[in-house]
Amino acid sequence: MIEIHAAGSVQVLTLSSGRVNALDVELLEELADAVRELKRSDAGALVVTGAGRAFSAGIDLNRVLEGGPDYTDRLIPAISDMVIAVFGYPGPTVAAINGAAIAGGCVLACACDRRLISPDAQIGATEVRVGVPFPAAALEVVRYACGRHAEEVVLGARTYRGADAVASGIAHRVVAEDLVEAAVAEASGLGDFPVVAYAHTKAQLRAPTLARIREAGGIDHEVRQLWAADQTRQRIAESMESLRRRG
Repeated sequence: MIEIHAAGSVQVLTLSSGRVNALDVELLEELADAVRELKRSDAGALVVTGAGRAFSAGIDLNRVLEGGPDYTDRLIPAISDMVIAVFGYPGPTVAAINGAAIAGGCVLACACDRRLISPDAQIGATEVRVGVPFPAAALEVVRYACGRHAEEVVLGARTYRGADAVASGIAHRVVAEDLVEAAVAEASGLGDFPVVAYAHTKAQLRAPTLARIREAGGIDHEVRQLWAADQTRQRIAESMESLRRRG
């Protein structure tokens, strides 16, 4: 479900799972494991992108409805592990947002150091609109990425394109052509900085966010309960039916 290839000194990780690279437990675990292995091997700069027409349309909600509480008990920790693995990666990370990056897909992009987006790609933290709360790691990473715009992005639960995505902090730059090549060039440029200085400075910047994640305590327990609640499951089903009717 994850394809990895080298582009010069940069490792390109491509999500390749179904039509829209929806995130299920298995894909989340595979992505977290891949990033941790690249960290252990001192792989350097990374680019994360999606195969086909989507970056990632978010959590696979069909699996949530089918799997019930047992599945969500596995899903929430898997989301958090993936977010922490990407956010805490010591080298440069660049998201090449080639298509829809919605909810969990948006969180994955926000975990990267830099985010380049194609003009037509939609990105947004839409969890509240669907009716599901954020795991602590996911919310803190979006807060870090969007800064003063975080409340608007999270509670507004809208999607952004182009210049609006840049203004919200979800993206850094719009790239009209050769998106992955531009992301590789950006990652390569960051990778040319002294490795120890980059990693140490990145760790300092992210330390308060990672500390808040560690101190979140029982939040994710509450999140698991809320994701599994009948009311939430009904809201998810209604949201999915609405999407199907819109085509």
